[in-house]
Amino acid sequence: MNESPNDNPMGNPNNNTSDKPSDPQASAIDPGLEERHKARMQRKKEVVDAKIDAAQDARGVIVVTTGNGKGKSSSGFGMVARALGHGMKVGVVQFIKGAFATGEERFFRRFPDEVQYHVMGEGYTWETQDRSRDIEKAQAAWEKAKGLLSDPGIGLVLLDELNIALKMHYLDVNTVVADLQARPAMQHVVITGRGAPPELIEAADTVTDMGLLKHAFKAGIKAQAGVEF
Repeated sequence: MNESPNDNPMGNPNNNTSDKPSDPQASAIDPGLEERHKARMQRKKEVVDAKIDAAQDARGVIVVTTGNGKGKSSSGFGMVARALGHGMKVGVVQFIKGAFATGEERFFRRFPDEVQYHVMGEGYTWETQDRSRDIEKAQAAWEKAKGLLSDPGIGLVLLDELNIALKMHYLDVNTVVADLQARPAMQHVVITGRGAPPELIEAADTVTDMGLLKHAFKAGIKAQAGVEF
């Protein structure tokens, strides 16, 4: 399989190791293996370093995580933790979840000076079964999000499950995109949820579509604390 210079898009200059540990037996059988490996890694480093040199813009980015696979919100909250580690202040708005307590809410509420945490949903749409109220709650959540998006003191905003509210047409996608584009220049926004609309994908800087290969729930295993919530 050919390796791509995109395997390490951050281009960590301290990472000069290969993708796999060297095999002493293979080196003994093929004395030229180490030299070919070194030459291949050098070529890869030159490509990655050139991409790093070319990427000099510094501005806030929009990151969208969508798809049917598990881990979209988990990824978003991981970025919340990362931002806090860099001394940023963070805002969180949850558009759908809210009917039950989650580990992430319990944890991040320990840092009220650093994290503004807003649970605005009342549960999944198949549980609420009330479209009018869902729309009302989504619109209230967006008003809360707009407050965060207008605050230059907030370094990162997580809009958890916003994609679902857009997919269900609880919010106008063009209004949402316009508000996102009007935010402070250095503010980052992370948006999660299935079914991200094309307009949002077009406006985003980084988009990941998480695929589902296997899930414990399909094997009859109930949602586990610390893994699903």
